[in-house]
Amino acid sequence: MGRLFGTDGARGLANTELTCELAMKIGRAAAMVLTEVTHKRPQIVISKDTRISSDMLEAALVAGICSVGADAVLIGVVPTPAVAFLIKKYGADAGVMISASHNPAEYNGIKVFNSDGYKLSDALEDRIEAIVLDKKEKPHLKVGAAVGRVIRQKDAVHDYVNHLTATVKGHYDGLRIAVDCANGSASATAPLLFSQLGVECEIINARPDGININANCGSTNLSHLSSFVRENACDMGVAFDGDADRCLAVDENGATIDGDKLIAILSNAMKQKDTLKNNTVVVTVLSNFGFFRFAEEYGINVATTQVGDRYVLEEMLRGGYVLGGEQSGHIILTEHSTTGDGQLTAILLLSILKHSGKKASQLAAIMDCYPQVMLNLKVTEQNKIKLDGDIEVDKAVKKAEDELGSEGRVIVRASGTEPLIRVMVEGKDKSTIDRLAEDIAEVIRKRLD
Repeated sequence: MGRLFGTDGARGLANTELTCELAMKIGRAAAMVLTEVTHKRPQIVISKDTRISSDMLEAALVAGICSVGADAVLIGVVPTPAVAFLIKKYGADAGVMISASHNPAEYNGIKVFNSDGYKLSDALEDRIEAIVLDKKEKPHLKVGAAVGRVIRQKDAVHDYVNHLTATVKGHYDGLRIAVDCANGSASATAPLLFSQLGVECEIINARPDGININANCGSTNLSHLSSFVRENACDMGVAFDGDADRCLAVDENGATIDGDKLIAILSNAMKQKDTLKNNTVVVTVLSNFGFFRFAEEYGINVATTQVGDRYVLEEMLRGGYVLGGEQSGHIILTEHSTTGDGQLTAILLLSILKHSGKKASQLAAIMDCYPQVMLNLKVTEQNKIKLDGDIEVDKAVKKAEDELGSEGRVIVRASGTEPLIRVMVEGKDKSTIDRLAEDIAEVIRKRLD
């Protein structure tokens, strides 16, 4: 798998790349590293999404955690942000989410959180990886009464939903929305959440069968939601990914409201209420040019990071900022959560819709998007390394940048969560950026022959 942890945990094809043996070792190593200063029997919260392989990997993680004397607290299927919140609520020492987020069902992943509900730093992930891959450090296996126990916590869904409903005031009566759960973790929480808020709500894609997670639905494919909203005269639709840490939306006409537009809507509303600390939002280099134009027009400062929600969060904590996120819909609101939370984003967006008296399309008109094309090229982990700094690829990128000038940009990067090289080209003319993106992609293909 190359480096064990990417930008969002350890991921791979379940049972071939991310094996049960590897999951057990990760569980054991994480328990050792994250509980080494604990002076009581440590507890680690474990949750999962709806993939068919999640139960299998859960069992392996439990075995590893308990083998070194930590208790495994099983909370079942809930979203990733629920794990981050419940670690602190239950007084646990760490937490693990078994999910490959927006990836297809055959993949799975392991995300680890510390006792404060934050994803691990690179340094801690490196320590865990060293224990997993280096046979020199032997785990201290427990015996007898010192072996960890398995505890089943049945209140996780209600505890998390109650946390979300406490972040907003009033009910949402009068709104009719559609909610796409991607046949993932939100299937366990969204029906209860939106019913408690008094929303007239149509829940779709909330019948997981183990293999239909993210399948032509959710935030990775908005076509079903868009059609549903139009056909059922909804005020808006919101869509989550497999572990519900992302949210995208569609307006009453079925038009997409991406993460950049969501951040624009949220930041403008927060600025008006004087709750946008330091008058700053944090986004990544992939955010649309239109977002930066919006921020300039509305007098909002922007801090920019490399791609990955962990880097957005690091910058938010460094600068004391409260809003940040990615175009993909991974939005972090640090006053309420330590990680991206799709359902939190959704209910705050609905609150703005309710109290503004505007249509969703009017809210989304706050910014214009430049045309943007993204090509995803499948590669091996070895080829990711091979292409890093490749002279011919760099030449192709420079040629495209010269043609675009100041009214466009090019970003070529390796995905941190999938075996892909991503080519993104942005500019004013759609036909031009399509041609330039394909030119760069063709060079990459030739370099891999």
